Amino acid sequence: MKSYDWIVVGGGITGASLSYELAKKGFAVLLLERDATMQNATRFSYGGLAYWSGTTDLTRQLCGEGIERHRNLSAELDADTEFRELDLLLTIDAGDDAEKAAANYADFAIPPQLLSVAEAGELEPLLNKSAIAGALTVRHGHISPPATNKAYCQGFLRLGGTIEFAEVIGFIEEGNRISGVKTAQGIYRCENAVVCAGGWSRSLLKAAGVSVGVYFTHTEILETAPVDLKLRTLVMPAVLKRFELEAESSRNEVDFLWDEPGKELLPPILDSGGIQFNDGSLRIGQLSRTLSDLNAKVDRETSETAIRAGIGKVLPDLAGLSATWHECIVAFSADNLPVVGPIADRPGLHVFSGLSNPLVIVPALAERFAKAAGEEERAIELLSPSRFIAEESSATDSVTDVTDVRKKEEGRRIDD
Repeated sequence: MKSYDWIVVGGGITGASLSYELAKKGFAVLLLERDATMQNATRFSYGGLAYWSGTTDLTRQLCGEGIERHRNLSAELDADTEFRELDLLLTIDAGDDAEKAAANYADFAIPPQLLSVAEAGELEPLLNKSAIAGALTVRHGHISPPATNKAYCQGFLRLGGTIEFAEVIGFIEEGNRISGVKTAQGIYRCENAVVCAGGWSRSLLKAAGVSVGVYFTHTEILETAPVDLKLRTLVMPAVLKRFELEAESSRNEVDFLWDEPGKELLPPILDSGGIQFNDGSLRIGQLSRTLSDLNAKVDRETSETAIRAGIGKVLPDLAGLSATWHECIVAFSADNLPVVGPIADRPGLHVFSGLSNPLVIVPALAERFAKAAGEEERAIELLSPSRFIAEESSATDSVTDVTDVRKKEEGRRIDD
């Protein structure tokens, strides 16, 4: 049986980029993905690159490195990621205080500009101006997530990497060390395994007896075929309800509910927005639920009605378009920051997950993770999963550093 230096579990954007970066370092890498046809959060993402949204030294650095990688990624991978820059329009609901909404973004690396209702309408003619009190705008990166994922996978294969389609069901343990991965088809040996399974990471880590503050939402969108209608901007609310949903559902007081079947921790929320891709197709959303079961069933008809009603208030021309409902599992962490690095008490096991705003920073973070496999890497140390355990026993300088970063970052993210 062949043994690998690294087995990467999960073939979304995190797993594909990390596999590529590890292979660039000369490691023998196996990428395991459950679905031959992508059905993950990468597939249904808006594709936004919020490179302007860093609020700490760490996040600003990662955003800056990430957007530079994206600007050159098509050439590096010899495939079109459909990278572009466009205007992001963050709508402020009618009746809300526009100045207050703008103040919430004041310490971002590039603060968005406040627009009047008329100015917002000029920027996005499809906007229902009577539904808003104004809007914020900033230049925003954008890619096709499926095209970028495919490009990473092709680049990985050219470097000698291996991709297998198999569902991971557990890990091989030798004492306290993880030495391989179990799948429905068989087992694979490795020196290191890294879980990059997005919202599914929690259950996979749980199977290894590990809890590291990674959670998930069931997220729903509508997707259209290419249409003639032209949406000029990426439209999202200036105040995203999803962030409050994540914060409330990951509090210590309710953590135990995630391990009980059939629980809905909080009522669903809707953040109405939309983006049009280069081929003319639209993704419209998004509705998020905190359900403890990964395979929980929802009433798709009710969800679709709610999404259409929400988008109809802001972009009425989109509400009646023929579209297909989709659902995916989206990861988030208990402190708004990625969970990246080795599991301290489980040698051989690593995690690369919990990224609520992944697309812009994933290329830089994957490169740093691969670098950390052979030398010290400060960003990976700060984002280590050990911070959740260390906080309870309290107290190293590293823990203090990441706690400060987290407090500054809390509540100041923008979705992809």
